[in-house]
Amino acid sequence: MATTVPGRRRSAALRLLAVAAALFGALLGGAVPAAAHAALTGSTPAQGSVVDRAPEQVSLTFSEGVAMGDDSIRVLDPKGRRVDRGKLRDLCSGDTVKYAAGLPPGLADGTYTVAWQAVSADSHPVSGAFTFSVGAPSETTAAVPEQEAGGGLVGALYGVARYLAYAGFVLLAGGAVFVLACRPAAAGVRSVQRLIVQGWAVLTGSTVAMLLLRTPYTGSGELADVFDLGGLRQVLETKPGVALVSRLLLLAVAALFVAVLFGAYARAQGAGSGAPDPGSTAPAEDGRRRADLTLGLAIGGVIVAVGLAATWAMAEHASTGLQPGIAMPVDVLHLLAVAVWLGGLAALVVSLYWGPAVERTAVRRFSRLAFCSVLVLVATGIYQSWRQVGTWRALTDTTYGQLLLLKTGLVVLLVGIAWTSRRWTARLTELRTPAAEEQAAGTAAVDAQVSGAAAPETASSGTSTPEAPVSATTASQTQVPAPEAAAPDDDEGGADRAAQLARQRAALSTARTKRIRDADPERLGLRRSVLAEASVAVVLLVVATVLTATEPARTEEAVKRTAGQSAAANQPQVLTIPFDTGGPRGKGTARLDLDPGRSGSANELHLRISDPSGKTMDVAEVKVSFTQRAQRLGPLPVVPGHVSEGHWSAAGVQLPVPGQWELSLLVRTSDIDQVTETRNVKIG
Repeated sequence: MATTVPGRRRSAALRLLAVAAALFGALLGGAVPAAAHAALTGSTPAQGSVVDRAPEQVSLTFSEGVAMGDDSIRVLDPKGRRVDRGKLRDLCSGDTVKYAAGLPPGLADGTYTVAWQAVSADSHPVSGAFTFSVGAPSETTAAVPEQEAGGGLVGALYGVARYLAYAGFVLLAGGAVFVLACRPAAAGVRSVQRLIVQGWAVLTGSTVAMLLLRTPYTGSGELADVFDLGGLRQVLETKPGVALVSRLLLLAVAALFVAVLFGAYARAQGAGSGAPDPGSTAPAEDGRRRADLTLGLAIGGVIVAVGLAATWAMAEHASTGLQPGIAMPVDVLHLLAVAVWLGGLAALVVSLYWGPAVERTAVRRFSRLAFCSVLVLVATGIYQSWRQVGTWRALTDTTYGQLLLLKTGLVVLLVGIAWTSRRWTARLTELRTPAAEEQAAGTAAVDAQVSGAAAPETASSGTSTPEAPVSATTASQTQVPAPEAAAPDDDEGGADRAAQLARQRAALSTARTKRIRDADPERLGLRRSVLAEASVAVVLLVVATVLTATEPARTEEAVKRTAGQSAAANQPQVLTIPFDTGGPRGKGTARLDLDPGRSGSANELHLRISDPSGKTMDVAEVKVSFTQRAQRLGPLPVVPGHVSEGHWSAAGVQLPVPGQWELSLLVRTSDIDQVTETRNVKIG
């Protein structure tokens, strides 16, 4: 029965972690390709426009800072051949982010394709394409990549590496804080050591992977380009490349920190746990050395942790947009609070499940530390939400806002489970109970017998030690023969038998430790509650990773507004124009429809005229013209043909550029009676 119940508990724990892993896969699968963080807000020539003469250059305007190279803007002719000069021009000034590619003179008439690709200021790739026409539209065979920048297999691998980097930082930084601030004795616990070392290894490996994947992630999208040394050299000159290299240098320092933490610091804590000699001054000196070592590790650890967190802040959302000077330190605090809370939680989980029983004081220290971390998370999270979201409506109308609501819900759930853990912590008793005494005695007995023949030799010499009675008692309880029972005629066989008995006693000691630990209902409840916290934390970390790869709500709302204005401008234009020529039957109303009302397209114009009573009527002549005074275009005449009574139409009406156009309508009702009415019309 003692082996069945722990097996069920392990099975339940594995099921919880499997659910968390499944949610991780589902969320991460929707995270790639990464959403664009910089939006194209304008271009010259405009998308879909028709110009009379070939422009000298093609310019693009973005919503925020981007990184572009000479090949970032490509202009292709109707046959798919590249015609731009291959040299990028930086036209940025003030808050305007604008780049241009020069064109040769004498381009033939037809439709040209502009394909562009850039890297946002927050390190995410963006791309797109549009067309414009010279003279008149034509068919084009220009091939534009269908895959979005940052997508495909490379995008998926980069997304996994991003998640692992966050997870590694959380385990490394949070685990170290747990050891130094909550449970110094954990420096000698193997499971905690493995957790922190694995966090360092995961963060280092994922950082190297991200550095190698940057070239295909922001460029070709081909996985083979991870071995492109020229591309890697270019990456090292970018802000994300500098951040990743800085992270690797800090991880080298972190390796030294971990070595001291689990070396000199662990030995100092182990030496300090023994019973002091009342007449010696050594304990005071040892205490001072331990305090100095702890202070040095704490200062060095804070510096390294802040530096590691800053490598994200300097290359992610915080480095661009509103108030970057405030946002970057706030982002560092946010990351550190996440690491202290979730990383300490992971260290507590492994301590509760694999290792000696955790002291009540250590659990309470972590509980207070986690509470402070939550307060920091709330304060920094509110500021980040305001900065990236902007409006209440954006919380539900944008992908970023929806993910932020999901993250907030997970944080609330995690806090609720943590409150349950605090209740279990309040019910914990001190470790030195009779059951704990039995556990300590059993452990001492096993240590004495595993050490070889030291105990028998002491007994034969008549010297009494505290371990000898305990060893005899434990041996009689476990029904395991003493080492003297080994065959005396074979020294090698006796050594093998002694080693086998030592392994048996170690296994029995482990089983006894688990049995005693599982017999404590308070600690059993605490382990289950903390495991549930850790499972939710895994999902929370996934959502946070996806959130960093998602377009901020402010940018998404701005893009929607631009798209909405463009869509509104591209709607069919309907104008109702009253007129009065002054002669007989000179009054009436003209209704003009222009569909689709877009530049660069063959618009269809319909004109219907009715008398004051609403009945259709014919007039002697109608003329329509369009003028774009801002660019000195026009008037462009349109002569509609008579279709039926009171109805005229014209097909193939071309307006070369979008913007505000002035429409002139001439209505003549007799040989001498006519009037010209003008209206403004918005062309997309």
